[in-house]
Amino acid sequence: MGEISITKLLVIGALIVLLFGTKKLRSLGGDLGTAIKGFKKAMNDDETPAKPATGAEVPAERISHKD
Repeated sequence: MGEISITKLLVIGALIVLLFGTKKLRSLGGDLGTAIKGFKKAMNDDETPAKPATGAEVPAERISHKD
């Protein structure tokens, strides 16, 4: 098959632009960028420690047995 040269990559890029059009490729790039930003934000949110519940969990009282 041989190596992929810069000329071959430019021809493939030109064919893709002709096939899909610049408007569709621009929207695809924007959607991809938004998806990557959302993924990074979700990954950063998972790394933050969970906040303890305030007042939602009350410890149970100790019960003492009488003899």
